[in-house]
Order: sequence, then C-alpha cells, then structure tokens
Amino acid sequence: MPRPILARIDLDALKNNLRVARRAAPATRMMAVIKANGYGHGLLRVAEALSDAEGFALLDIQDAIRLREAGYRQTILLLEGFFEADDLPLLAEYDIACVIHSDWQIDLLDAYPRRGALDVWLKVNSGMNRLGFAPQQLGQAVERLKRHGAVRELTLMTHFANADEVRGVSAQLDLFNAAAGAYRLPRSLANSAALLRYPQTHGTWVRPGIMLYGASPFADKTAAELGLRPAMTLSSRILAVQELRSGDEVGYGSLFRAEHSMRIGIVACGYADGYPRHAPNGTPVLVGGQRTRTLGRVSMDMLFVDLSTLPQAGVGTPVTLWGEGMPIEEVATSAGTISYELMCALTARVPVKT
Repeated sequence: MPRPILARIDLDALKNNLRVARRAAPATRMMAVIKANGYGHGLLRVAEALSDAEGFALLDIQDAIRLREAGYRQTILLLEGFFEADDLPLLAEYDIACVIHSDWQIDLLDAYPRRGALDVWLKVNSGMNRLGFAPQQLGQAVERLKRHGAVRELTLMTHFANADEVRGVSAQLDLFNAAAGAYRLPRSLANSAALLRYPQTHGTWVRPGIMLYGASPFADKTAAELGLRPAMTLSSRILAVQELRSGDEVGYGSLFRAEHSMRIGIVACGYADGYPRHAPNGTPVLVGGQRTRTLGRVSMDMLFVDLSTLPQAGVGTPVTLWGEGMPIEEVATSAGTISYELMCALTARVPVKT
C-alpha cells in the first residue's frame, strides 16, 4: 500500500476565496497571484479553479507559456519581469506582460525591434526597498516607456511592506500617489491584506495572493472570520503507538521527556514531506478530528503526537497536519514561520488530489 500521507486541494475553496476578494474589491480587476506552483497547490490546478480572474501573476516565463498553451487568454504578468534580451520575443509571441523595475530592463528593451508588442507594468519603490524605481526616478522611466516603440500599454504598480501590520499603508500610499499623480495610467497596488483592509488602494488591478489559498494575511483575524476556506489539507495516519513511562524521552535530541506515563502516536509525515523540522513541542494537530499537540523533534519521515487525552486513537487513526479543521496559520505561528512557507514547502513526494 502507498504511504498514507496526502495533500488534498479543494477547488471549490479556491473559487470561494476569489469570490471573497471580488466582494471586497468589486470595481477592480483581479490579478490572481499563482507563483511558486500556485503556492504549492499546482499551477494548472489553481488556474482552472481561478479561471474567472482577469489575470494571473507569476515569476517564471515557462510557467506563463504553460498557461497560454493550456488555453488561458487572461492577462499574464511576470512579477520580476524579464531577465535577458532573449526573453522578449517569447513575451511578445505569447502575449505576456512584464514588470519593469530597473533601468537595465529598459536598456534591454531599447534593443528590441518589434513595435507595440509588450504590455509593461512599471514598478515604483514606495518604501519596501526591494524592487522598483524611486519616486524621483519615476518621471524619466514613464517618459522613456510611453514613447517606446515596443510598449503597447503601461500600468503603474507598487507593493506594500506593512499592509498586514498596525503600521498600515499610508506612508507608502502617499509616496506612490505623489509620484504617480501626474499620469493617467492604470494602477495596481493592493496585495491580499490591502485588498481586504484598505479600499483606497484598490486602483485598477488588485493582486490577491495568500487569501486565495484560504489563509488570513492578518495576525488578528482568522481566515474563517474573513469568509475564507482552506484550499490545501495535508493529512496522514498514525503508523505506530508507543507507551511511555515517566522520564522516557522522544525523538532525535530527546527534546521531549515524559513527566508521567502516556501514549504517543507516530505519524507518517516529516520534513521531507514539507512539515517544518523546527516545529516545537506543542504545535497543534488534529488526530481523529480532535486537537492535540506534536512532541519532540520532527524527523525526515515521521513526527510524534500526544495521545494522552485520546484513548480511542491508535494505528490507522487519521491525522490532519493543516487545512480543514486545523488552520494553517496556527501551525505556522507555532513553528515560527508563515502559512506561505508551509504551502510552498510541500514536496514532490506527497501525492496531491482534488
């Protein structure tokens, strides 16, 4: 029999989450962010579920081509743009839009002979200091691209560093608006957090990412409170049960020591499946639909769960690592990471079904 671990993708949940985004930003176009293999959910699987979106955003040109060859006609945007001149004919052939964030990209574009072939999203660095033109450089970049023979349509964009934090977006939004105010061009600013919390950022396009997969972008509000449903559920089963005496230790490094007699279960899931090795004692988990905790250090292929209050649990009992009934944000917070990383870390050896 195959190993019991399984990641199940709920396509209806993805569709539901897109509807939540539309209700929050009804007057804008949806650029669904499906980078990193659809946040670990599968590129084409996610594209099918989110096919009502007006656009898809990702990073890899080959992924963009896969979408086109699969029949998707929406706007497709490369969030880091192109990397070399040889990319440009492919962008034109497959009608793929690209972000331009640096002068060197415009220099490469200058050598491209085809007229009116490319849609460009010009990125403004409004304070995140990752990619983009500084506000004082925007005017020159806009003028170069507006009169550029290869550019068909120009959109202005930025990205918020603190839309999910108390600090908010006001400082970055003010900088962007001051720099972009002179230009009557389409705009795209809002990620998931800004889409949900700051309607003044909606612009022409919004770019929902994490919310589409059913995780909250906020520390102070759950996905369920936002109307979101988990799209990925990672599950397995108990392989074995051990009876511990007081003082017995568990796993590599003996990070857990029993203070009394207790039962533990060994689950077929480990860091080679994508479960975080650094998840500490007490990370929440569902066993037979009941909440309990992990114990000890996560191994490559297995982890330990506490069965002390679950006398009915034993070999074969189902375990939910995250997803339906076990919010991925809780697991991520306990492990000192974020839900994005857990989703994207799912490894190729885990079977995926819809």
